[in-house]
Amino acid sequence: MATTPAPELTFRLATASDVQALVELIESAYRGDASRAGWTTEADLLSGQRTDPEGVAAVVEAEGSRLLVAEQDGELVACCQLEHRGDHAYFGMFAVRPTRQGGGLGKVIIAEAERTVREEWDAREMHMTVIRQRAELIAWYERRGYVRTGRMTPFPYGDERFGIPQRADLEFELLVKKLA
Repeated sequence: MATTPAPELTFRLATASDVQALVELIESAYRGDASRAGWTTEADLLSGQRTDPEGVAAVVEAEGSRLLVAEQDGELVACCQLEHRGDHAYFGMFAVRPTRQGGGLGKVIIAEAERTVREEWDAREMHMTVIRQRAELIAWYERRGYVRTGRMTPFPYGDERFGIPQRADLEFELLVKKLA
């Protein structure tokens, strides 16, 4: 029996016309019941919004910033923020459609992000922050070569633009990867 090849994944930079679709993608990957279809949900740690149109638009429009979009068959399936910060790049706003998680798509996206910052900015390191309570997600990043630094920053309690915490001990840990 012949199998149909998977549709090709294409990458491009987000534009202002993508903002609403990107907000919906990011929200679906992290918050609410839709996020439970995948494994990256933060629904047990945070309720409320993960981002908003203004926040996504700011990333799309900022100098030294890129919002990389991945599509299959014209469908937006993943995205990530890349920000040039001198000798390193920051990786954030990473989202994969929940129904597409667990099949290796995230590995492809992060590899493309790393390639992009090396080639475009000559970045030697990739930095990211992850909620330290997200042990399974941190372990996934560690398998991709990211190292826990033990450097923590507080969660922005009281700023509902980032969600409504469901516990009082949330904080972010910096993860770093040296890029070859």
